[in-house]
Amino acid sequence: MKLGNLNIYFFIFGLFFLNIQVVFSVEKIESVPLINLEDLSPTFEEGKDALEKIEDQNTNLNYIENTEEENIIKKDKKIYINIRALDKITAKTSNLRLAIGEKKFFGSLEIKGLKCQLSENSEFRDTVAYLQVKDLASKDNNQVFLFNGWTFASSPTLKSIDHPVYDLWITSCENI
Repeated sequence: MKLGNLNIYFFIFGLFFLNIQVVFSVEKIESVPLINLEDLSPTFEEGKDALEKIEDQNTNLNYIENTEEENIIKKDKKIYINIRALDKITAKTSNLRLAIGEKKFFGSLEIKGLKCQLSENSEFRDTVAYLQVKDLASKDNNQVFLFNGWTFASSPTLKSIDHPVYDLWITSCENI
């Protein structure tokens, strides 16, 4: 037998044994039960059921508040700023109704509206509001504003409120 034929036999013999090991190893693989994604708990603080209950209550309250707001607006002459707030971690948005001079809290933010008016231009009208926003999560005695200035309803990114967790933008003003 020549040396070339012997190499071919060793090669075929090696492939045969490698294939046999693969066939026998298939029997040793254990399957893992599938995980139902509905049973996993959320990664943030509150449970899924608690959030759904709060969401249902909020939708009911929003309906009640909307009917009450219509009555209040007719009787009340205060100027209100309507703000939409986004929690980037939970991806939940909330609508805030903030009276001029009043402080409201959203997460660790303290929001104070100082002025709201309509900006009239020859081309279009826009709602603008002067807001002061503090981040109360930092325990610094020399606390400065996270945002202190005018923001526009038509383009909230023009002067944006820069925070890693929360986004705020005005939607409208009432009684102006």
